[in-house]
This record gives sequence, C-alpha cells and structure tokens, in this order.
Amino acid sequence: MATSNRVATEETAIRERNSTAADEAAIRHLLENWASAVRAQDFNAILANHSADIVMFDVPPPLESKGIEAYRKTWDLFFSWSHDPVVFAFKDMRITAGHDVAFVAALMHCAGTEKTGEKTEFDFRLTTGLRKMAGGWMVTHEHHSIPASS
Repeated sequence: MATSNRVATEETAIRERNSTAADEAAIRHLLENWASAVRAQDFNAILANHSADIVMFDVPPPLESKGIEAYRKTWDLFFSWSHDPVVFAFKDMRITAGHDVAFVAALMHCAGTEKTGEKTEFDFRLTTGLRKMAGGWMVTHEHHSIPASS
C-alpha cells in the first residue's frame, strides 16, 4: 500500500510541475505578445487579456488608473511622446504561478524618439498580477516604476 501511495504522490507532483510550467509558458507568451502590441501601437492587442477592472500604477500621472478605459488612456500618453520605432522589450522576466493567481517581476527597456527629435532611453520595472479566469490568464494589476533619481 505504501508503494502505491508513493507512486500516486509522485504522479501528482509531476502533474503539478507540468501544469505550473504550462502556466508559466502561457503567461510569458501573453506578456511577450503585449510588448509586441505596444511596439506595433495596436491598442486592441495591448488591451487583450487585461481585466475590465484592472488597476495600474504608473510613472507619469495619473498615479493610479482604475478600469480598462482608464488603462487604455495611459497608452495615448505613452504614444504621444514618441515617433516610431518604439523599443519596448523585456530584459528579464520572473514568473511565479499558482493554481489561479500569478505574478511577474520584470525588468524592461524602453527607447524612442521624442517629438523634438531627442532620443530617449530608460529601463523600468514591471510588476504584473494575473488571475486565471475561464481557463485563461488575465492581467488584473500592472505596476510600472523607475528608480528614484538621487
């Protein structure tokens, strides 16, 4: 009996690891597609997989945006400062996924040309909270930040 319990426990552990790996891969894919949508300035794709009641904390005002429409408006501001092409890329991404909740801590690089012609580059931090809803992952929280300048 002990052997069958051990085998069942090992099989459960393997299923959980496979499920976690699949969730982490799905989340990575979702966020890479989001970054690609930002580079393409594709608003529909940027908003995809974001909860209707998303909360975002951002660097430029407003400090807090609540809801998908407020979140969408923050991208108008972002795209108003730069001409194509916009660099918006992950430098590092760490994903922690549970059964129905996950978070991502990432470092990103952004660069573009301002309307004045001046080139701008900066690195920023991204923290994303996700919930599994109807079998798929949805972003419910986004937090962008830059290090304080001294």
